[in-house]
Amino acid sequence: MFDRRTGLKAVAAAGLLGTVPKIALGQGARASSSLDPYAGMKWGEGFESQRKADLGNGAFLNPIFAGDHPDPTILRDGDDYYLTFSSFDAYPGIVIWHSRDLVNWRPVTAALTTPIGSVWAPELVKHGGRYFVYIPARTPTKKSIYVIHAKNIDGPWSEPIDLGLPDHIDPGHAVAEDGTRYLFLSGGDRVKLTPDGLRTAGPVEHVYDPWHYPKDWVVETFAPEGPKITRRGDYYYMTLAVGGTAGPPTGHMVIMARSRTLDGPWENDPENPVVHTKSVTEKWWSRGHATPFEGPGGQWWMVYHGYENGYWTLGRQALLQPFEWSADGWARPVGGDLSTPLEKPLDLGELPTGMPLSDDFSTDKFGIQWSFYDPGPDEKARVQRANGVMRVRGKGATPSDCSPITCICGDHAYRIEVDVGIDPGAEGGLLLYYNRRLYAGLGLNAKGLMMHRYGLQRQTGKPPEIGRRMRVAIENDRNIVTMYTSADSGRNWDKFDVQMEVSGYNHNTAYDFLSLRPALYSAGDGEVRFSNFTYRALS
Repeated sequence: MFDRRTGLKAVAAAGLLGTVPKIALGQGARASSSLDPYAGMKWGEGFESQRKADLGNGAFLNPIFAGDHPDPTILRDGDDYYLTFSSFDAYPGIVIWHSRDLVNWRPVTAALTTPIGSVWAPELVKHGGRYFVYIPARTPTKKSIYVIHAKNIDGPWSEPIDLGLPDHIDPGHAVAEDGTRYLFLSGGDRVKLTPDGLRTAGPVEHVYDPWHYPKDWVVETFAPEGPKITRRGDYYYMTLAVGGTAGPPTGHMVIMARSRTLDGPWENDPENPVVHTKSVTEKWWSRGHATPFEGPGGQWWMVYHGYENGYWTLGRQALLQPFEWSADGWARPVGGDLSTPLEKPLDLGELPTGMPLSDDFSTDKFGIQWSFYDPGPDEKARVQRANGVMRVRGKGATPSDCSPITCICGDHAYRIEVDVGIDPGAEGGLLLYYNRRLYAGLGLNAKGLMMHRYGLQRQTGKPPEIGRRMRVAIENDRNIVTMYTSADSGRNWDKFDVQMEVSGYNHNTAYDFLSLRPALYSAGDGEVRFSNFTYRALS
């Protein structure tokens, strides 16, 4: 029988899952593995050797979403599960994913196409046969919570409707016994909704004073946020995050409270916090922002996010953890620190998960893969595709003001390549992009190569073999970046003479809660032409 409290030990001993990968120091690791106790962890391989959670033997190894997938919100709809995340400055955004086994996920659609600002911690729900996403967003001049809705999960989704809530983030949808709909909000507050869920129906009211950790704990800040309401038996359970989402690795945590009505009083879990990174030696840091839900076969789970030890640059990744209900009705997670494999919720065999990131630009992958960083209202009008070429009209002067086109990846080491051609007044190339203040990579303009490092530019001159077209490659090998150029479409490569260490390209350096992403940029006058983008994870 499977013992969730000890991971896969009981199952492996019984031979029920075949050969489970050993999590031991030094297996397949590099010479530096003595500095990394988790260097021997082995994931499954997906498209382009991307790491995936499914190990192919009835087990999975977190994360279920590698790379930047923060603030997960999950919806069970019969035997189907749908999930989305904060998309922050990326548009199209609010990408909705589908799964039946909770481990293998495929993208459905990008539900938000109209820019409303930086999107934080949405809530995906179904009510009355209709789907809703409640979306906090902020610009330099406005903060609010919006809602979009659709009859079908794959759309079309409505334009965003402003609910006029400027002082809160992280909505959590709840329905009282009499059918009244609410949004629970950061800080222990809530607001009533109209029956259609598209407007507020009263003032914001305070209903809960969140549990507070001891003062001597090492945390970023109190910040009670991400309230999720779950009904089980006679109780409503409120699950929140406190401690700040980044900062010290031991800061973020999951707490719970319960009440017989949504009006309270709310009783705190006597064993709070329910989930908490206790040491910097753990595999997953800053674990928090959890949603509890019932999965296949009646087993309960939590989905939440965390930073991977040593890889702040990948952003907050989505984690799945089983839990049991104690005799006195509280959630008790099992599976330890998630550094070892766990039994899959439902074994449907190996399924496709994720998607290839290589792109020949023959189809439109905006929203599902590509997104603009902080775009204007009609940003996509800059882009045309034909005959395997994506033409992007220039904007701004540097990567900091040209709304680069980015995608999310979740591997520790990878190589990206693309062909770049420029008009005389344009500049474009390949980047690893965090935000407008912090990026690295290589571009091409009329004077030759432009190097980007620390978010700064340096013209490097024009090698004789480089004209107005080249192929550029970037290898990011565990935060060590090496760049290459080719004048003959990749048959021969020249290594660029500057290498970079980019582990500091993350939230704790430059804020914004983002990740370091592959990006294409087009600046200046005229067009930049991109073709044959390839992605490959490195062992």
